[in-house]
Amino acid sequence: MTDVVLVVDYGAQYAQLIARRVREARVYSEIVRHDITAAEVAAKAPKGIILSGGPSSVYGEGAPRLDPGITALGIPILGICYGAQLLVHQLGGTVEATGRGGYGRAELEVPTSVDLLADFPERSVVWMSHGDTITGLFDGAVALASTDDAPIAVFGDPDAKIYGTQFHPEVAHSVHGQDLLERFLHHVCDLGGTWTHASIIETQVEAIKAQVGAAKVLCALSGGVDSAVAAALVHKAIGDQLTCVFVDTGLMRQGEGDQVDATFRKQFQVDLIHVKAQDRFFDALAGVTEPEAKRKIIGELFIRIFEEVARDLGAGSGDGGPKFLVQGTLYPDVIESGSGHAANIKSHHNVGGLPEDLDFDLVEPLRLLFKDEVRAVGEELGLPAEIVWRQPFPGPGLGVRIIGEVTRERAEILAAADAVVVDEIRRAGLYRHLWQSFAVLPAVRTVGVMGDGRTYAYPIIIRAVTSDDAMTADWARLPYDVIERISTRLINEVDGVNRVALDVTSKPPGTIEWE
Repeated sequence: MTDVVLVVDYGAQYAQLIARRVREARVYSEIVRHDITAAEVAAKAPKGIILSGGPSSVYGEGAPRLDPGITALGIPILGICYGAQLLVHQLGGTVEATGRGGYGRAELEVPTSVDLLADFPERSVVWMSHGDTITGLFDGAVALASTDDAPIAVFGDPDAKIYGTQFHPEVAHSVHGQDLLERFLHHVCDLGGTWTHASIIETQVEAIKAQVGAAKVLCALSGGVDSAVAAALVHKAIGDQLTCVFVDTGLMRQGEGDQVDATFRKQFQVDLIHVKAQDRFFDALAGVTEPEAKRKIIGELFIRIFEEVARDLGAGSGDGGPKFLVQGTLYPDVIESGSGHAANIKSHHNVGGLPEDLDFDLVEPLRLLFKDEVRAVGEELGLPAEIVWRQPFPGPGLGVRIIGEVTRERAEILAAADAVVVDEIRRAGLYRHLWQSFAVLPAVRTVGVMGDGRTYAYPIIIRAVTSDDAMTADWARLPYDVIERISTRLINEVDGVNRVALDVTSKPPGTIEWE
């Protein structure tokens, strides 16, 4: 069994980022709710616990707490920001609203480089984000470092193996933050770096074999990195028990089908069924404009088509066909679809968009992985770089990049426009530096002048963002000459487009996709 460190989620995006940093240290992490009980923690048998930051004050009404029994389990604990304040507050120390909260850049002073801060420089830059301040410690704990506004910026009780830091070691602005996390993981928790890409593959291969046995399995292939890696991983586990299905919805990127065919039918010799279902999807989406409704319709129709393929494969065999369906669900998909400790931001068709009467058992080998881990696993499995490093594409495809009713005409215009955007981003050498770059088509028409005539055509919005894991994102500062080339080509080459705009919204407050 893989050693695990639990990240207790106290809100915002901190828990997801901490979990990723722990995994970068080659230690498996799992995010849990803040109301987890000591008994539930003990059942998971973690080697360490990290309490995340969050927006609350320990004195706030209804502020989240930690089950007191957890600190008595003898498991090493590291509290970060709110998590550190909560430890101090519950263990008998003092936390005060001094009026001198810490926000942004600060200088950490380490008088003696020992314990959790072994090998730390005497002074280093850290990132603060707290209103309350720790002013007194509980019995057994000592101050290890300070800043101008936080006299106890880092503390520790080596005997109890309980530590806390007011700054955020998980963010890149804290220069030696990862060193602190790795010191906690490797020395305090005594964990080795066993969570590797090879170990992920080995673990999942065994899990897939145990789950499906000798049964036949279908895999939903979309051409994106997630479904491709999931398919390659399942194929490694069960070989010709797997049949992949590529459903051409009419809402895919240009050349999607050809790339899927070349990779899986030719390179991996996987049994691949290509279903051309454009008419069915456009008919089902006719007149529908509400984003969640579109996602649900697309998700359910996907499943119905897979069920039909399964029945066809089972006809005459007496076994009813495949009973398992592989999907490339990732951890951020689960979180955004509402996983018990996060709000339901939107339904992903392979998570919250599934029909209740699903006729398959799901196989989701990537469900606990972040995107960077998925790419690394894909490389380890031998997938080509053009698939492994392909930018994310939503399960519902262009259906959620057309704002309004989805029609065949609009899908064809958007597919052509998207190809132009991606081509110019690649030519500029920016593709691997951006999390996503694509085109959006709002179902409105605008007046324009082309040649000597009046036009009444669609606008295209360029969307490009940078991100580490899609949980947060910033709009990309594309060079003006790149924007100009994209705009010129869109208007000159894509029939039906007469205006181009640039989306400069970060996440939050917006999402990366428009719907």
